[in-house]
Amino acid sequence: MKIATFNINGIKARINALPDWLDAAEPDVVMLQEIKSVDEAFPREVFEERGYNVETHGQKSFNGVAILSKLPLEDVTRGLPGDDADDQARYIEATVVGDVTSVRLCGLYLPNGNPAPGPKYDYKLAWMDRLRARAQELLAEETPFLMAGDYNIIPQDEDAANPDAWRDDALFLPQSREKFRLLLNLGLTEAFRARTQGPGHYSFWDYQAGAWNRNHGIRIDHFLLCPYTADRLRDCQIDREIRGHEKPSDHVPVWINLDL
Repeated sequence: MKIATFNINGIKARINALPDWLDAAEPDVVMLQEIKSVDEAFPREVFEERGYNVETHGQKSFNGVAILSKLPLEDVTRGLPGDDADDQARYIEATVVGDVTSVRLCGLYLPNGNPAPGPKYDYKLAWMDRLRARAQELLAEETPFLMAGDYNIIPQDEDAANPDAWRDDALFLPQSREKFRLLLNLGLTEAFRARTQGPGHYSFWDYQAGAWNRNHGIRIDHFLLCPYTADRLRDCQIDREIRGHEKPSDHVPVWINLDL
């Protein structure tokens, strides 16, 4: 089963680019971030006519996550547990059933956190604590799961073309990376680094300052897999070339193949 994560930076802006990539890449499941659309306005028909079931958790003009799946989605829930007052559309869960087993999909758009320090950074760190608590719950239930999306975290120096430019950014501050490591320390596997080592692998290039042309990227889109799901990992790749296509997102898809 091919499962992808893709921050599309606005469904309206990517209404041609996203279907083009789907037709070429043929993923079974896609977790989308930053759809920037309320549920009612999401163009479901474009994806349903390609055989995808569509589940969204939208918000006007900001945030928003979705799951597209060629397989039925079960037990869909919206919103990250742990804060009933949090009204930002950043998290969606659903179970997808493969030929052999099922997996719980946790699609997330983790807060950026800038400027740091400040309330936005406090929200980021608290959100990561809630994400870790949710991972602990799923592990305790022995539910096969993965958590994928735009984490807005640069895990290590090698995940940035110019690490020094990010030292004071919320994506790279020590507290941010520590929260990410605490997630991993639950026993989760970071899929890309389980398959590929070394620098030069990025999933985001800013629109400004010629970042794409100079390959000044960062890697902030990640798959974290529970031990059972990690055992079924067969591949993980970044579709970097589509960043050079017409009207691209500033992110590119990351995908895994699981033996499900």
